[in-house]
Amino acid sequence: MDPVVILFGLGVGILVGLTGVGGGSLMTPLLVIVGGYSPVVAIGTDLAYGAITKTVGGWRHLRAGHVDLRLSWWLAAGSVPGSLLGVIAVNRLTDAYGDGFQPVLLGVVAGALALASAATLYRAMFRPGLVAAERHSALLEGHVSKAGTIATGALLGFILGMTSVGSGALIGLALILLYRLNPRRVVGTDVFHAAVLLWTAGLAHWASGNVDLVLMATILIGSLPGVWIGTALVPHVPVVGLRHGLGVVLAAAALGVLSKAGVPVSPVEIVGIPVLLAVLAVVVHRRRGPAVRPSTRRRDLPTGPPATEEA
Repeated sequence: MDPVVILFGLGVGILVGLTGVGGGSLMTPLLVIVGGYSPVVAIGTDLAYGAITKTVGGWRHLRAGHVDLRLSWWLAAGSVPGSLLGVIAVNRLTDAYGDGFQPVLLGVVAGALALASAATLYRAMFRPGLVAAERHSALLEGHVSKAGTIATGALLGFILGMTSVGSGALIGLALILLYRLNPRRVVGTDVFHAAVLLWTAGLAHWASGNVDLVLMATILIGSLPGVWIGTALVPHVPVVGLRHGLGVVLAAAALGVLSKAGVPVSPVEIVGIPVLLAVLAVVVHRRRGPAVRPSTRRRDLPTGPPATEEA
């Protein structure tokens, strides 16, 4: 077993548990760039290990009250069949055209992640007043109705089935922009829903012969304790810091996906650019002063009993 892969699993597991992002967006590029595995095997194995990792994280977030169950099930109604269609599509397109179609698709996904990161960090650093609209539970009405939620899940599930990207980065973005959940509920709902989704896509890739079981076991040695550590840290991380962290991790995800698309992004850039963004976020937050912190904490308090909202 490769100790480097175990360390990758540990680091990505902590990110998944803490932010809900990092699985397919970061692990697959690491396996391709550093491990030298083929993209199809990296994607399939990533989804299979991610199913187990996010099951552990989802259970812990559910017990901690960080999951909007109602929203999770409506998303899954679209994402589960969508992921199956994505796996079927990637298998057929690979047989017909090889890997030539993937760089374009991954480039579009990377662009979406970069925009999401920029929007999230801009809101957190320069428009803190916008967090007043954040909620403890989603309102499935209007432009984000139940039908719209199923359609959103189907699209994101399809992308995940094809690329392994989306269980954290893209679905987390939807939870922020469409449903305006507060950061802790974004993380918990994202991880819980991803557990259901990844079991579907992972088993489909396993049936297609795209999963390296030895590699998956090696990743799990690091990722299982990592996600346990990450979920345990969520209640102790300041909400403001978690909001900035989501934006920084989305930036790292965008760089990782760009590398999958064939753009020459080095591992140093994948790590260094998010670190610089994190430093910038800290500097801006400190210059704003402590006056905004109490109001930020109040806005993230639940507006009603979790049992009623998740029914």
